[in-house]
Amino acid sequence: MKAIRRFTVRPVLPEPLRPLSDLARNLRWSWHAETRDLFQAVDPERWAASEGDPVRLLGSVPPARLAELAGDRRFLRRLTAVADDLGDYVTGDRWYQTRPQSAELPAAVAYFSPEFGITAALPQYSGGLGILAGDHLKSASDLGVPLIGVGLLYRHGYFRQSLSRDGWQQEHYPVLDPNELPVALLKEADGTPAHVSLALPGGRLLRARIWLAQVGRVPLLMLDSDVEENDVGERGVTDRLYGGGSEHRLLQEMLLGIGGVRAVRTYCRLTGHPGPEVFHTNEGHAGFLGLERIAELVAAGLDFDSALEAVRAGTVFTTHTPVPAGIDRFDRELVAHHFGADAELPGIGVEHILRLGMETYPGGEPNLFNMAVMGLRLAQRANGVSLLHGNVSREMFSGLWPGFDPDEVPITSVTNGVHAPTWVAPEVVRLGARQLGDRRTEEALTVGGPERWDAVAEVADQEIWELRRSLREQLVLEVRERLRASWRQRGAGTAELGWIDGVLDPDVLTIGFARRVPSYKRLTLMLRDRDRLLDLLTHPDRPIQIVVAGKAHPADDGGKRLVQELVRFADDPRVRHRIVFLPDYGMAMAQKLLPGCDIWLNNPLRPLEACGTSGMKAALNGGLNLSVLDGWWDEWFQPDFGWAIPTADGAGTDPDRRDDIEAAALYDLLEQRVTPRFYERGRSGLPDRWIEMVRQTLTLLGPKVLAGRMVREYVERLYTPAAHAHRSMTPDTARELSAWKGRVRAAWHGVSVDHVETTTATATAELGTTLALRVRVRLGDLAPDDVEVQAVSGRVDPEDRITDGTTVPLKPTAGPDLEGHWTYEGPLSLDRTGPYGYTVRILPTHRLLASGAELGLVVVPAEGAVTGAGVLMR
Repeated sequence: MKAIRRFTVRPVLPEPLRPLSDLARNLRWSWHAETRDLFQAVDPERWAASEGDPVRLLGSVPPARLAELAGDRRFLRRLTAVADDLGDYVTGDRWYQTRPQSAELPAAVAYFSPEFGITAALPQYSGGLGILAGDHLKSASDLGVPLIGVGLLYRHGYFRQSLSRDGWQQEHYPVLDPNELPVALLKEADGTPAHVSLALPGGRLLRARIWLAQVGRVPLLMLDSDVEENDVGERGVTDRLYGGGSEHRLLQEMLLGIGGVRAVRTYCRLTGHPGPEVFHTNEGHAGFLGLERIAELVAAGLDFDSALEAVRAGTVFTTHTPVPAGIDRFDRELVAHHFGADAELPGIGVEHILRLGMETYPGGEPNLFNMAVMGLRLAQRANGVSLLHGNVSREMFSGLWPGFDPDEVPITSVTNGVHAPTWVAPEVVRLGARQLGDRRTEEALTVGGPERWDAVAEVADQEIWELRRSLREQLVLEVRERLRASWRQRGAGTAELGWIDGVLDPDVLTIGFARRVPSYKRLTLMLRDRDRLLDLLTHPDRPIQIVVAGKAHPADDGGKRLVQELVRFADDPRVRHRIVFLPDYGMAMAQKLLPGCDIWLNNPLRPLEACGTSGMKAALNGGLNLSVLDGWWDEWFQPDFGWAIPTADGAGTDPDRRDDIEAAALYDLLEQRVTPRFYERGRSGLPDRWIEMVRQTLTLLGPKVLAGRMVREYVERLYTPAAHAHRSMTPDTARELSAWKGRVRAAWHGVSVDHVETTTATATAELGTTLALRVRVRLGDLAPDDVEVQAVSGRVDPEDRITDGTTVPLKPTAGPDLEGHWTYEGPLSLDRTGPYGYTVRILPTHRLLASGAELGLVVVPAEGAVTGAGVLMR
């Protein structure tokens, strides 16, 4: 019979064991080995059955066992030591608190994301964005960065995946009871649950509770609309991650952004936590947070434009996708319906809101509201997530800064990293601890720094090879167990599955490929020439084996067909012992899969992989990367520790031909370079050259791929400047900047470069020559303090475009004359040989601007305004 009501019955822990509850509720256990070992010691069998979830474990341990542990002095000493360690961790000084400029650092940073992958026990993620967000929080905790995470609590999370008998993806949405998760309700002083609410059209309200997950030192606030006070439709707003239609998604993103800011304010009021000086918008989904902050300032007396400047100063926006389909865009009428006098943020004119999301650039859709565009307009600082992705993003969004070359668009890049304590296998950590000691190993995995990783050079070849084989063997056992469970779900009987005992071999070169399954990641590229793949899998002397996993979006039938194609190939009795597809890829599987693979394969369509961090996790375990030069691999690839798959991305190459060319290059690399390197043996009987590549991976890549390095870059390059800008943006300063921008925009039509001349009119000049540059400009209603006149010079391409320009400000020497002209002069140093050119331009300038391109205004000389200028030294 089915229960008509469900309760969560919590265990009553004996007094000596009470610290276990605190340890279970702080998610640091998910990356702290000693805490996990302690919970395993409570009851090893139930720990395994709970899939490593301390909350589930404590709910299942019999009272007799708890009473036994309460009297076990050895266990209690371990418990005290682990609890004291957590206390030191959350209260002691860490990297952030020991910075020389600590007084200048932000008092707090609010980090908003639609998903967070902290642990499999809190399934609130779908893929890379959520895992990255979880690693960001965990690394911020390790470094002592005062971050507050903000997200939603989805009652179904993301879907669970299984396969039908013919290999078609099936989706299942288990109901998650927050009372059975490692979270707690945020409560008011009187003990009632804290709430936030949003106004909906027609006088309705969308209410949400605030659940708190403690991620080490970092609180993660998650909003949940499944509360009795809501109507059925509103209760379902936080039903599932990336589900529903446009209005459903819009309401989720309003709750995340607007409700999230209100949740942060509530949390800080109740706990005394410092209010955030910086708000970090992780992808456009959370962009509405800027509107709520504008509304707060408008309610305090600022006009909209001044409030916008104040909000922009303290906002950082990170874009994560170079794929336009990955950006949320809503119909303008739908957005307008949910804002204004009869809905949310009535203090802000709807036209102001709509303008922030308008695609005003060539090729834009004027009737769509673009969340990434709004995110960029609401943030003074923005970044992509790898060097290449920064370049792609500047090109992609260059229309928002007309007149500027893409390389001047104010979007920088901070390359993603991964949280090593989460993703490095315990065996690897133990090897590091033997070499470095526990303390230095922890610092190497959290803070980073190459000097801590150099010690890998001293590890013996035999130790490295034995470690790699041990990890591969563990993966083989894990794969067989998961594959057997998958086939049973597909309807196979036990008698049919004897072959699974021979699947994979711990002495065979093992390749991993696991990720989401959008078409651009090309799950089935390896199948382009099945005969060649078959030869590789079954080679008599140098075979390979491949473990594949990944989920297609529930609405993506094309992705599901790719999964089915791969599954059907892997079902072939000729190869099923050498290639497997594991359904339901998630954090728990990744933590087993990544360490056991010798090669991590990545073959997206370049440059559509913004960063791609799974290969980083493999590298931290000594896995080598075999990848297209995209995302982070484009930035850090060296032949010392991996292989680059050549790309055929010429304009004239059709997609099918491109896939054929790149698949052939993949097969060639595997046949001619990868497998020989793995199987060849040196004098010691070991694959010396392979082991050296593993060593170089750990030594050279290890410090780079850490989320600790990433978070330190965010603090130093984005959070701290944003905090300074926020502090300087008082109400009066915000009004000043807003008024100045309005005046400049209104007067910009009167600005021009009317004449440019140099001391030479020849087409050649010698290296080291300095020319005198004189420029006559018209500023209209503006003054020299409002603008900067610059000379831009550098090498030029065959179309005379400056490709590596440097800028030098020119100084006013006279003016205005009777015609309103100002004269500017300055030197032009010819410091490079070859085709060289220069131009002159005028930009707005103000002490509070983060970039000269911020207003998107620039003036260059008109045709005929130049005397003795142009291309030099051709």
